[in-house]
Amino acid sequence: MTLLERLWEGLTGVQQPPSSAAIWWTALAVVAAVAFRPAWRILRHLVTIVHEGGHATAAVLTGRRLRGIRLHSDSSGVTLSQGRPRGFGMLLTLIAGYLAPALFGLLAAGLLWQRHALAVLWVALLLLSLMLLQIRNFHGLYSMLVAGLAVFAVSWWGAEPVQSLAAYGFTWFLLLAGPVGVIDLQRARRAGRARGSDADQLAGLTRVPAAVWAGVLFLLTVAALVVGGWLIWPR
Repeated sequence: MTLLERLWEGLTGVQQPPSSAAIWWTALAVVAAVAFRPAWRILRHLVTIVHEGGHATAAVLTGRRLRGIRLHSDSSGVTLSQGRPRGFGMLLTLIAGYLAPALFGLLAAGLLWQRHALAVLWVALLLLSLMLLQIRNFHGLYSMLVAGLAVFAVSWWGAEPVQSLAAYGFTWFLLLAGPVGVIDLQRARRAGRARGSDADQLAGLTRVPAAVWAGVLFLLTVAALVVGGWLIWPR
């Protein structure tokens, strides 16, 4: 089997889902990891990759010129794009960051619902590869390579049950990371540590208070969690 044939099979092939018990335990493990603050501080680096990828994708789709992405060791990041400082393109670019984990999680849940577990991993690897081309600092390069190699190892060498569990765990994590990320944002804003946050920039563009924007983002990410969770709920 050639490389392209294997890639196509991975994207279109159907995999048997794990047992209901395995899905439950995977979900509980993800909830525990997100709730345990030391683990969450490490996992936030993955959330930042998806967050900045959301900014970059929205910028490109709205016609802005992408200038690069930087990922920092404190789990923060920045995506630089060039274009009009106001307007729909900038608005959508700002909104996309905190929505990206939820939307990608929803996409992954849809693939799992159709039993395309391996496709979840291949799509993640494709997006990581495209994003890697825009990284502009060493820590960002390191983070992207670690994430990309981990996904590649599981998708290429992992047995089918391992691939399915990894896809389910990744999907649960993305769905949960959406609302948890917005909660962290609001906590940081209240502590005065996020005055230049996406919500504050949205407030500057629209004159709608940043707290309202945070609430809207929270409701949208919770909605994605509910829909995505229903799609992959053990039946």
